[in-house]
Amino acid sequence: MGAVTDDEVIRKRLLIDGDGAGDDRRINVLLKSFTKWCNSPGSPEEGFTQYQRMLGTLAQCEFSMGKTLMVYDMNLREMENYEKIYTNIEQNITSAHEKIAECKKEILRAKRIRKNRQEYDALAKVIQQHPDRHETLKQLEALDKELQQLSHIKENVDAKLELRKKQFHVLLSTIQELQQTLENDEKSDNDDNNQESPVENGE
Repeated sequence: MGAVTDDEVIRKRLLIDGDGAGDDRRINVLLKSFTKWCNSPGSPEEGFTQYQRMLGTLAQCEFSMGKTLMVYDMNLREMENYEKIYTNIEQNITSAHEKIAECKKEILRAKRIRKNRQEYDALAKVIQQHPDRHETLKQLEALDKELQQLSHIKENVDAKLELRKKQFHVLLSTIQELQQTLENDEKSDNDDNNQESPVENGE
């Protein structure tokens, strides 16, 4: 059963009161009429007429009671329907909360994946800026050969430098010896001149 509006509920509940007169009043009138009918000394025609009226009043009470039972049954069904609707709403709310929690997890997972991808892209760019291992090994081998060549050249230069030092030392020694020889020759010449001078003076 679908949900009904508040106006329909109020209208159906007002039907419980019959046509505007209360059931309690009808029953009281029916009891008074029945008591009067039992104690009435009137003619049979009047008694039959009063009997028909009581039957009519009783029919109205039964009809009102039937409507009341129908409205009561309708209210019970409406309450059951409301309970189902409430349960369905509660289930939908619970499901919505679960979906929201799952969406939050998905968002966090997506953010983590995006961050990892950004870090991976940055690392890939750094790696691309450097040569690969094979190229690096080739460069290292070339540098090692160049280093060996430079080491060999240095050894040759050191040997030549050491030879030039020895030659320069020999040259310096020769110059010193030559200078010493010249000084000795000059001194010897001076001594010879000094010896010749007194002989000449004696003559």
